[in-house]
Amino acid sequence: MLDRNYIRDNPEEVREGLRVRGADEDLDAILEKDEEWRDLKARGDDLRHERNQVSDEIGELKQAGKHDEADEAIERSQELKAEIEEVEERAAELEEELEEALLRVPQVPHESVPEGDDEDDNVETRREGFDDLRDLPDEVTPHYDLGEELDIIDEARAAKTTGSGYYFLKGEGSQLEHALMQFMMDVHREQGYQDVFPPIPVNSESMTGTGQLPKFDEDAYKIEDEDLWLCPTAEVPVTNMYADDILLKDDLPLKHQAYTPNFRREAGEHGTETRGIVRVHQFNKVEMVNFVEPDESYDRLHELLDEAEEVLRRLGLPYRVLELCTGDLGFKAAKQIDLEVWAPGDDMEDGPERGGRWLEVSTASNFEAFQARRAGLRYRPERHESTEYLHTLNASGLALPRVMVAVLEYYQNDDGTVTVPEALRPYMGDKEVIEGHEPVGESALGAGEKD
Repeated sequence: MLDRNYIRDNPEEVREGLRVRGADEDLDAILEKDEEWRDLKARGDDLRHERNQVSDEIGELKQAGKHDEADEAIERSQELKAEIEEVEERAAELEEELEEALLRVPQVPHESVPEGDDEDDNVETRREGFDDLRDLPDEVTPHYDLGEELDIIDEARAAKTTGSGYYFLKGEGSQLEHALMQFMMDVHREQGYQDVFPPIPVNSESMTGTGQLPKFDEDAYKIEDEDLWLCPTAEVPVTNMYADDILLKDDLPLKHQAYTPNFRREAGEHGTETRGIVRVHQFNKVEMVNFVEPDESYDRLHELLDEAEEVLRRLGLPYRVLELCTGDLGFKAAKQIDLEVWAPGDDMEDGPERGGRWLEVSTASNFEAFQARRAGLRYRPERHESTEYLHTLNASGLALPRVMVAVLEYYQNDDGTVTVPEALRPYMGDKEVIEGHEPVGESALGAGEKD
């Protein structure tokens, strides 16, 4: 949430921030409500001051035996009381309306964010890992076909148990997912992260604190008859751990990592996006959440990006780095940098020249004080000083399904097997190759045997 004083004192800066985002929030209406609210607060103060004076006069008049004048003063005091109640009621209504409106105003982009309309205007800053690519099959099989051939990804049975947009991982597929998760968490432990294993359901207050509500309620899964939502990202419970707390300067920077399943109402897209495990309703992710002093948050953003990149470097997966433009910037972020891994199995229009496609696996975000103000995240710079809002940042470290897609496609061999990246072998019982296994059941009969 933006500070009301900031909006009041810098309306043109906020207006420009909304313009470059393509946002349509009515800033003038907010400013008008704020002006009326301030007028009412001032009017209320004046009325209370007058009533206090009248109250003092009542006692003096009674002592002086001026009973008629005392009765007039009592009548005036009652009028003032009624007027004060009316003013306070209207001020409270405006306060609620302002809070609701401010919850829908996006963050103002940092001055370094490139201006643009949408994802096509994001700026690629570098590519890594393309100078020494491994030899790939002449035709790389997309992960959804390969997963079916190896019988390690089963979308059909998940459609029976749950619905479309879900999947089973089986055998070596499940082992690979667990290996990736544990590997990522070990990397981040080396980087100074403390593990957190949060509850999966989160309440509306927490969803509001991190910015998912009220603007994006349709993207989340609500538990019927409960003030609970299925966790869309570990960012929500982990950030809100410290809601309304006061941390100390010595606590910062505070770095937490959390593995959770995540649930989102992904709409899906036409073509290959509707197949496989790239865009699904439930997926696993390791999330890194940082709490820092304001003057350190942009240095920390680049350190956070490097911490996420380390996972890709150790896995040997080629990737690129993108700075998001103003039109593609997330609602609550002042600046965001994406990591997109290369998956060579599908040729997409926006893929690299050598074919394949880019898959976003992490977005490193600096929210500045936007979430802190909503959730009441404060720290005390010195023990004798007033509290200030801290800055929050996060990044996926990484989104597991898309990393799995990249592993299955980039480490694919001519015979249809998949080489296990060296960094993952200790987590898979030193297994070097994923060979798959034969399907079970009558439906597998006649399907042919793997060579």
